[in-house]
Amino acid sequence: MPPPDQPGANPYQTPPQGPGAVPPPGPPGQIPGQPQAGGYGAPVPAQHNPYAQTSAGPYGAPAPAYYGPAQQPGAVPPGGPRGGAGKAVLWAVVGAAVASALWGGGLVLLHKDTGKADLRGYKVTKNLCSALDMSAFSTAYPKPDDHPTFHTSDRPALAEMHCSESLKQESSTYSDAYLTIDADLHRKTDPQAEFADHMKGYEVVGGPDAKDKYTVAPVEGFGDEAYLATVDSITTDSDGSETGSREAVLSVRDGALIFTMSWYHYPDSLNDNDDEQKSPTLSQGTEWVKASTKATLAKLK
Repeated sequence: MPPPDQPGANPYQTPPQGPGAVPPPGPPGQIPGQPQAGGYGAPVPAQHNPYAQTSAGPYGAPAPAYYGPAQQPGAVPPGGPRGGAGKAVLWAVVGAAVASALWGGGLVLLHKDTGKADLRGYKVTKNLCSALDMSAFSTAYPKPDDHPTFHTSDRPALAEMHCSESLKQESSTYSDAYLTIDADLHRKTDPQAEFADHMKGYEVVGGPDAKDKYTVAPVEGFGDEAYLATVDSITTDSDGSETGSREAVLSVRDGALIFTMSWYHYPDSLNDNDDEQKSPTLSQGTEWVKASTKATLAKLK
């Protein structure tokens, strides 16, 4: 399996809270064990505002308002605005009307932009592995996974499809590589704003002291935009054995679809054969990922 420090296949997943997690403390004065005020608990009582002006004196009966009879909120005094206070009231009314118009227009524009996703003809499949085109990898890895893992979550706002396959070279006893594929259809939101930033995040994987860092670059010829992230840490020891790993991650945004394929290869140290094969180069793995991605995207429509 890939090491735990590799980026997850699903970047938007929120880590679940484990059992026994302690909830954050409530506001000062809250009685332990009692529901917190607000939200879905008991209603919050009106709070006293020490700075609010009142018509009552602090020691006696209510006093008349200093500026005369009380006015309704936003009302203009008889005879039109008087002085700076009247002008402020008038501008407040005008500003509220303008803000209301802008807010209404914003809602219309927002609904127009997000009301219908651009699916580009892509469809949801219950088994993403059945749509995966493996022909680009068949020469290097003639032993595909007999039992690949897959799952699909089809929700109104987002459909998530996943597939994972292990790959073996001709003389390998155990897996030499893993191929991971994720296809996400965003039905309610546009993933364009976050796509590039997410892929560029590979550059900081492992922290500032990481020995082997990912290289991230845009790729032409795939959807609306695509990025390729690669890393190569394989070294050859004095006895000819190889250690480390190689990875190529190609992610494509095509309308509302985000499609990501990751090829992760590591030398199999458990092989007991005399004809040990060398690892494919990073360039080879990158070309296989590109070819398989293009062929698989066509089969998802």
